Amino acid sequence: MRNRKPVAQLDSIDRAILAVLQDDGRISNQALAARVHLSPSACLRRVKTLEDGGVIARYVALLDPKSIGRPGTSYTIVNLEGTQPHKLEAFERAVRDTPEILDCFYVAGTDDYLIRFSYCDAEDLEHFFAEILPRLPGVVRSNSMLVLRTVKKTTALPLQPM
Repeated sequence: MRNRKPVAQLDSIDRAILAVLQDDGRISNQALAARVHLSPSACLRRVKTLEDGGVIARYVALLDPKSIGRPGTSYTIVNLEGTQPHKLEAFERAVRDTPEILDCFYVAGTDDYLIRFSYCDAEDLEHFFAEILPRLPGVVRSNSMLVLRTVKKTTALPLQPM
């Protein structure tokens, strides 16, 4: 059995802080404190506790794919020749070393993995399917879905009380 990290005990103030930070990670501590009705020092202590406890994993800048010339998104289901641990590890190691792949999920059901990647144009897409995907160890089958329009996309996790 794997060691599971305990679920953080979050009160309503922690949830309010996290909701604001998920919307604006660059907000100043002063503005954050005002939004959650705390003093700046108390707010800073709370944020530091959330960071140290791993609740706040990191801060990032989210880029607009179209603005950097990568307007296309593909979700690809991947099946491997086997699911023995060494085969999964080899595939996962190769995926981590492939910058074109943005996300990779080991999934339950009839398929093994779901990957997401972005692309520039048809030529870039062809390159991915002809050169990158077939070189990943153990891949025997894939099925892709190309995104036509994004209806909803968020990085914010729901923060309802448990």
